[in-house]
Amino acid sequence: MSHRRFTSLARFGAAIALAGLTLSACDSGGGGSARTSVHAVGSSTVYPFAKVVAENFARSNPGSRSPLMESTGTGNGIKLFCSGLGPNTPDIAHASRRMKVSEFDACVANNVAEVIEVQVGLDGIAFASAKGGIMLNLSPKTVYEALAAKPYGKPQTAKTWKDVDPALPADPIIVYGPPSTSGTRDALKELVLEAGCSTNPEMKALKDSDEDSYKQICTEVRSDGGYVDQGEQDNLIVQKIIGNPRTVGIFGFSYLEENSDRVQGLPMNGVDPTYDNISSFAYPGARPLYIYVKKAHMRAIPGLENFMQEWVKSWSKDGPLAKIGMVAMPPEAMKANAAKVNEQIILTREELAEK
Repeated sequence: MSHRRFTSLARFGAAIALAGLTLSACDSGGGGSARTSVHAVGSSTVYPFAKVVAENFARSNPGSRSPLMESTGTGNGIKLFCSGLGPNTPDIAHASRRMKVSEFDACVANNVAEVIEVQVGLDGIAFASAKGGIMLNLSPKTVYEALAAKPYGKPQTAKTWKDVDPALPADPIIVYGPPSTSGTRDALKELVLEAGCSTNPEMKALKDSDEDSYKQICTEVRSDGGYVDQGEQDNLIVQKIIGNPRTVGIFGFSYLEENSDRVQGLPMNGVDPTYDNISSFAYPGARPLYIYVKKAHMRAIPGLENFMQEWVKSWSKDGPLAKIGMVAMPPEAMKANAAKVNEQIILTREELAEK
């Protein structure tokens, strides 16, 4: 055998060995056993929808193992997702807000360089109370002044809703809401608290001169009992406001829909949190929902590609997700996101930085 041919064969063998090693990193754990089911973590808001998709996938694919869905909160879910490749890491992260550039950088630093971002529908941050309970016509400005730790940089002195707005009742401000790790909390900050804070000209000027101070003043919530962190379980917030009809809860629109016989949505700027108002973005708390998928796992993890197709089949306006409270995307958005799944289009850092 010639030296040149031997060298070529050696290189070919090395390439095959490297490919096998790379595949085994995703296919098997330390003990050599392969993971044979999809694993997803993340948003408590996306979780009920993901669970339905997983159940339908299991029925449609009797030869596949049921996917494992975990509700960890958006921030914690993305952190787990970005921790690396392989069977000991999740394949999918659910998110009730878009991935941050810093999170994307953490993914890349841990070799999760190829991530597919898929918007799966819309949701709304609903403010609600028990049926027959307190009724408030809120606005982002009212919510900010009621919940901020230091509204406009000044001490928080409001004890009742009437202290914030004379047109509101004199009931104590007690709001049950999501924790700092939740995508719902992030959306609350961006869509409601910042919107309310920036109605003040001094705060708008501060954003240009000192963005860190602006963010702290505009998004930090009070810790004196006016805002009560209820963890990642939105159902617990529903139970709390039913138990005390003079309190307010903050959770995803789907939970409002699911419990419409027991709770009522509170209007924002005179607009009720309804399906139509969220789909048109007339309601101030409307937001997109996302899932993030590792391209490297798509072939390595059995059933993952078919599971992603199950999402695509499920998000239509008359599909199973709309029936449990998800607001369907406009048709052009459905088409674009189906293409991301079918063509496995990779998210870039530039796309995130543009937002």
